[in-house]
Amino acid sequence: MRSNNSLNPSYFSFALFSDYGSLRSLFFSLCLLIYMTIISANVVIILTVCLDKSLHQPMYIFICCLCLNSLYGSAGFFPRFLMDILSDTHFISRPFCFVQMYIVHTYAGNELTLLTVMAYDRLIAICQPLYYYSKMTLRLVMQLLIFAVLYPICFLGYFFYLSTTLTFCGNKLQRIFCTNWSVVQLSCEDTTVNNITGQFVALASIFAPLFFVLYTYLQIVIICRKSSSEFRGKALQTCLPHVLTIVNFCISVICELSLSRYNADEVNPLIIALLSLEFLIIPPISNPLVYGLSLPQIRGVIFKFVKIQ
Repeated sequence: MRSNNSLNPSYFSFALFSDYGSLRSLFFSLCLLIYMTIISANVVIILTVCLDKSLHQPMYIFICCLCLNSLYGSAGFFPRFLMDILSDTHFISRPFCFVQMYIVHTYAGNELTLLTVMAYDRLIAICQPLYYYSKMTLRLVMQLLIFAVLYPICFLGYFFYLSTTLTFCGNKLQRIFCTNWSVVQLSCEDTTVNNITGQFVALASIFAPLFFVLYTYLQIVIICRKSSSEFRGKALQTCLPHVLTIVNFCISVICELSLSRYNADEVNPLIIALLSLEFLIIPPISNPLVYGLSLPQIRGVIFKFVKIQ
């Protein structure tokens, strides 16, 4: 009989990492530069919104929280990833694997709910401008932010709990970080409940918010069609960064979900690595750049601060 340890290993191994040889330092430096860029770009937006009183408005508060979430998700991936690049072994303890899984998945869930809340904010600002400040009070903003954080946790918490109770027959993960599906695939048990729960979680935490975003923009388009060209120009200016962020994040989510639909042995490891990195690198870098460069209010404050220095 196999021992209990072989049936339920206390650690997992990332099988996609390989020996980079002389290129190891180059890859490490490149990834460290990307991580530092993510931190710097998001911190600039956060400090800009926090320090300038003219930006203490709902839209900019939501942008600030979006950047905070990018820092949260990056912190759950990059430190460990940088260690793995330099290491000859790529083992991760079972508890830390589930912690990383929780951070990465809640980062994605928070990102989508924050973008949904921002869509509601744009809906009120464009369709009901006279009632905007009476509706989007500080209290409502805080309630929406709490909702954006708790909504994905409520669904993902039970989902991850089911995964932690499984018994595993293997420990090789065909990924460069821990994901729920890659871990569940190693289970010796029937995972039907996990699969059904996963479909429900995907419906509630991904597709439901996206349908609401589509609804808000349908209402905005209807209002814009009935309005003047000047009004449409202002609406486009405020909505374009959000639309770009939504499209970019949806592409990232599609890439990530597509990985769970195929057997890892049938996909080129480089493609798996690139799609995984796209999910965790592109949105955290593009969000501060899109909002920092597209919104004149934020761009003006940043340029003013740079000139003062």
